[in-house]
Amino acid sequence: MFASERVRGMLYQVLLLGAVIGVGWYLVSNTLHNLSTREIQVGFEFLGREAGFEIAETQIAYSAQDTYLRALAAGLFNTLYVSALGIVLATVIGTVIGIARLSSNWLLARLASAYVEVMRNIPLLLQLFVWYGIFTELLPPVRQAIDLGGGFFISQRGFFYPWPEPHAAWSMVGITLVVGIALAVAYKRHAHRLQDQTGRQLPLALPIAALVLGLPLRGWILMGAPTALDTPALRGFNFRGGKVLSPEFMALLLGLSTYTASFIAEIVRAGILAVPRGQTEAAMSLGLTPGQDLRLVTLPQALRVIIPPMTSQYLNLTKNSSLAVAIGYPDIVAVANTTMNQTGQAIEAIAILMAVYLTISLLISLFMNWYNARVRLVER
Repeated sequence: MFASERVRGMLYQVLLLGAVIGVGWYLVSNTLHNLSTREIQVGFEFLGREAGFEIAETQIAYSAQDTYLRALAAGLFNTLYVSALGIVLATVIGTVIGIARLSSNWLLARLASAYVEVMRNIPLLLQLFVWYGIFTELLPPVRQAIDLGGGFFISQRGFFYPWPEPHAAWSMVGITLVVGIALAVAYKRHAHRLQDQTGRQLPLALPIAALVLGLPLRGWILMGAPTALDTPALRGFNFRGGKVLSPEFMALLLGLSTYTASFIAEIVRAGILAVPRGQTEAAMSLGLTPGQDLRLVTLPQALRVIIPPMTSQYLNLTKNSSLAVAIGYPDIVAVANTTMNQTGQAIEAIAILMAVYLTISLLISLFMNWYNARVRLVER
């Protein structure tokens, strides 16, 4: 029986699995015993207690009277907010820089190469400190804030900008925008399906614009077309009204975006170079401009090479957002640290952080894998 390679392979796997389970059981039981000996409370009951600390900026309503669970949720939304914006901004910057590196313009290509080499070889934490220093040291104090016109101001306290006053019309705009996007996606799929089946081409630009922009505009008009804005105004030692982007948020967003963009640029460049030169020559022979060739021929084929490594960069950006604690942005790590200091529930707080980042990473991977399957080349 043991002469069979298959049987030996299964036996080795069973023994390895047993060893892993044994080590895990020992570590868990030893930890629980030590916690019990030192009379350290274990459990997640603390999540229901009053937090008792403020969070400088949040995307959801929060006060010191709320629970630790609410505080962690506020930190989570801060992490998701800066990560989502960072992914979008890094993708745009990285794509532009990657294409610029392949430009026939010598100066543009060299500047893009210099950007990539400089940004990739400076630690992200140091870049965050530099951005934070720019916003807090080089900008004027709030009383000498730079007036950008139209109610926009920037100072050491952040970037202040007008915001529409609360009105039911804006809720209608949000709902109709979601509906319009869904209808536009359905219409585009129908147009592509019809073209594949019959060769008939339906117009895309105007119908999609009418759905995505026209529906929200119509809803805004029907609800009264409100135009009132809550404009920031200097009162006392700070601005009141409008919205503000804090220096910590701007430093983190720009640091994450510009750093990750340098890696994305190389991924985009490699993806474009992976497309055979004959594809570009064929596009030119059909009369396509270089811009049309890039948009309609080269980039769609390069996506099959670009998307897998791009997924890793999105995951890195999300996990690197935990460096926000170094510059004072209240992400979930900063909130969890405060929670640990106040409650002593270090194991539980760390477990929550691990579960949060694992879940976010898996969701990003699932979405990117789905998108990769959608855009991959299908042989007929």
